[in-house]
Amino acid sequence: MDHFDTIVVGAGVAGLVAARLLSKSGRKVVVLEARDRVGGRVVTDRRYGLATDLGASWIHGITDSPVAAAAEAFGLRTVEFTVGGYQPDSRPIAYYGPDGKRLSDAAAQGFFDDIHAVDAALLEVVAESDPDASYRDVTEAALAQQDWDAHRAQRVREYLEHRSEEQYGAWIEDLAAHGLDDDSIDGNEVVFPNGYDRLPSRLAVGLDIRLTHVVTRVRWSADGVTVTTDFGTLTADNAIVTVPVGVLQADDFVIEPPLPEPVAGALSGLKMNAFEKVFLRFPTKFWDDGVYAIRQQGPESRWWHSWYDLTALHGTPTLLSFAAGPAAVETRDWTEDQIVDSILTQLRRLYGDAVETPTHVHITDWQDDPFAHGSYAYMTVGSTTADHDTLATPVGGVLHIAGEATWTDDPATVAAALYSGHRAAENILGHAIPIETVWIR
Repeated sequence: MDHFDTIVVGAGVAGLVAARLLSKSGRKVVVLEARDRVGGRVVTDRRYGLATDLGASWIHGITDSPVAAAAEAFGLRTVEFTVGGYQPDSRPIAYYGPDGKRLSDAAAQGFFDDIHAVDAALLEVVAESDPDASYRDVTEAALAQQDWDAHRAQRVREYLEHRSEEQYGAWIEDLAAHGLDDDSIDGNEVVFPNGYDRLPSRLAVGLDIRLTHVVTRVRWSADGVTVTTDFGTLTADNAIVTVPVGVLQADDFVIEPPLPEPVAGALSGLKMNAFEKVFLRFPTKFWDDGVYAIRQQGPESRWWHSWYDLTALHGTPTLLSFAAGPAAVETRDWTEDQIVDSILTQLRRLYGDAVETPTHVHITDWQDDPFAHGSYAYMTVGSTTADHDTLATPVGGVLHIAGEATWTDDPATVAAALYSGHRAAENILGHAIPIETVWIR
């Protein structure tokens, strides 16, 4: 039976960073990955000769970002594409009212002002909210302070529902009141026109990585860990488990003895979301120039409300939309044609016959991915922001959990995964490691 200093379960960014740092420190490390590739939820599709990131897409804020620093060190090409979170006016956005007509500049500005007013009220409302309050509870309280008519309040209410879904893939009543506390961006955001997967590929260089090794059991004790895979059993002094929350909670992935408190409680407060991307490439561009995004209001916006113009990345007319929260759940078993037809119905409300049939379509399926069970984790009602870090509490001195869901300051991002892998390596080594060690030779 092979014995290692450390077994890393999962070759996503968190696992690769931890393994890279431990290996550089002279430890004998093996990475076990269920997929036939590295990267985890960082994956790029190149079927049509263009790089389409089906998982992670952005570096959300390059200021002081270790991901941006790593990308630069590895010579990876990036292009500025600032989202600013699900903000109303961070970039030029074409808003269409419930009647399908584009809002005037004055009407759009009034809508922006209303959103900013509610967001300002939300700061205090969220801070004073009950532990079991949902994001719906706090947004309704903030709306009630505004003394608006029903139509005006409903437009902002829709926006808040869409923000909950698009930021965390969760219905507003299922997300904790503090679920969007991390909704802030420092500096410009960038994307990878040649594919985000170049980053994990570079992080993986030189590591002992065993692909298509499905881990089913991790047994820990004071003597170390034993990891069972479909290729046999391995032992180590310690292990770092970097699988997504959905896998940690799945019946076919067993940790024994079960995770103790407070780790188990932190895990129970998190849940994988329902969040799918829909990329539509068109023969011609039918939407306005100089517009970063298209958004519609009203009942027709319940599922399809936002489209992002990705044309500049490859020179091909492309819109990206999201099936998020209830929309992702309801369309989970739909065919590609059904989803595309549903989206085109909404676009034709706004642009009429100018909307042609897409030439190429990419639709993700993270909900049915057995090695993810969703796109990323969100805070359920009753959880706290501290649950992210608590999930990473070392267990028995030998078991460490890492990944995007274990980093409080910026969960659900590649940066969170990188930071968490760095922390796990430091915990095992018992001393600090400069984070730059991740990307320097």
